[in-house]
Amino acid sequence: MKKPHLSVYLDHQTLVQLSQLAARKGTSKSLIAEAAIIAFLTPDESDQREGALTRRLDLLTRQTERVERNVTVAAETLALFVRSWLSATPVLPDVSEAAAQAKGRERFAGFLKALGRRLASGQTLLREVPLDRTRDGAPN
Repeated sequence: MKKPHLSVYLDHQTLVQLSQLAARKGTSKSLIAEAAIIAFLTPDESDQREGALTRRLDLLTRQTERVERNVTVAAETLALFVRSWLSATPVLPDVSEAAAQAKGRERFAGFLKALGRRLASGQTLLREVPLDRTRDGAPN
């Protein structure tokens, strides 16, 4: 079967290099040009790796954005809680301060133990207690 004809324009140095390669290989310039075009049009292993890497980077970017959003929500929740707690907690008289500090240390130690147990078990409060939602997405 006869191949279709294609005319191309090459600068002088490229044509000299093509002619020298054809002479060294003992083949035609057309065959070398065809092989070069096929190689250029066919995705090689590095192109496939680059595509896989791009897909993986996109996935990591989405995961990082989700983590950033969750951290922002957690930080804002904590800040709102602390502001509310500080606004609602009365100042203690000096005579009660030592007892309150001792009770606070005891309660904090209990909190840390409970937190350690929950983290070790893999439980989270948000997974444990699903929120009932209305149609607009707000909690009931």
